[in-house]
Amino acid sequence: MYEVGMVRTQGEAAKQASLELGILNTRVKNDILESMAEGLLAEEKNILEANAVDMEEGRKGGLRDSLLDRLLLTHDRLAQMAEGIRQVAGLPDPVGRILSGSTLANGLTITKVSVPLGVIGIIYEARPNVTADAIALCVKSGNAVILKGGREALHSNKAVSDVLIAYGEKAGLPKGAVQFVNVPDRAAVDELIHLEGLVDVVIPRGGAGLIKNVVHNASVPVIETGAGVCHTYVDAYANVPMAVEIAMNAKVNRPSTCNAMETLLVHKDIADAFLPAMLEAYKKAHVTVLGDARTQGYSGDVQPATEEDWATEYGDLRLSVKVVDSLEEAVAHIRRYSTGHSEAIVTDDYENARKFQQLVDAAAVYVNASTRFTDGFEFGFGAEIGISTQKLHARGPMGLPELTTTKYLVNGNGQVRK
Repeated sequence: MYEVGMVRTQGEAAKQASLELGILNTRVKNDILESMAEGLLAEEKNILEANAVDMEEGRKGGLRDSLLDRLLLTHDRLAQMAEGIRQVAGLPDPVGRILSGSTLANGLTITKVSVPLGVIGIIYEARPNVTADAIALCVKSGNAVILKGGREALHSNKAVSDVLIAYGEKAGLPKGAVQFVNVPDRAAVDELIHLEGLVDVVIPRGGAGLIKNVVHNASVPVIETGAGVCHTYVDAYANVPMAVEIAMNAKVNRPSTCNAMETLLVHKDIADAFLPAMLEAYKKAHVTVLGDARTQGYSGDVQPATEEDWATEYGDLRLSVKVVDSLEEAVAHIRRYSTGHSEAIVTDDYENARKFQQLVDAAAVYVNASTRFTDGFEFGFGAEIGISTQKLHARGPMGLPELTTTKYLVNGNGQVRK
């Protein structure tokens, strides 16, 4: 049960711990992470039992299959989570990097270095793996973290965080550096996002409703992540087999993720060659297609798309499809409905590819590739805390360097300003 002031107490502990965590050397941080990875595997039975409770409650509560899949933990998934922690341990330490340096005419030397953000609040939904990822990334970057997971994964998240905290503290993790908010109440979120002076930044990960609530109501800084109304535009000069494969992957590979395609735009000049095969492939994959009038003309299985559909992040095997008259119309549609996450064009025309990448404003803009690649691991960053869809501080997959800020170290020998 939530008690007023509970999260503030956690914030105070995290703030104090962050002072110690922020100056730990790389070896100690890596030892902590290795111990955490070992703990996940050693405590597998307890974690899977907790996850089974969440899965049963999720089924009874009517969670759709795609969310149940994100919630499920197995031996293999725990092994992957442990390997993910070990991979973070193997990444370069983002703290203490010398970013630039200079000597002024008056003899002052100025060195710009990377330092931890401090205390990070992370609010997320039904994905227990996020708990492990977030803790590992925050520890390696020297940040204390307060985790507020979704109601659907409460037992799983607590089990995972309890294990990582216990095994981390055995290896030198400062007490209080990792905090888990063990209540489902939204009041806990409200308290967390108003801890000025204790929490340095909040990162919401989840659906559009969660992100909107945090962005609009927080009094601490927020890095907006996740919401993905992603588009793929099949240009008049697209290679049809390539376009079918890309559009299939972007929707079907893992539809619950934020980098999955939600709207497919097709140039009218290639629609006859592309859409019949594409719609048949989607039918076989059990994708529900909602389309404009021209798309409906290619298949009786296509349902009418509404204005709301164009702006919806389905997170499921549902897709909006529209036939457009030009690249310019495709860009205009994307500008109106995009959340600035990931957008793609499929084309063999160099000028159209270049134009699309110039005109479309998103964290990642692709030519002839699936939007599913927008991911820290796929980009070679090792891991990510989320996909930032805003422009300040960080944009795109947020790896370890994005969890740091900067400090100027200024050294002199008696200089005073005249």
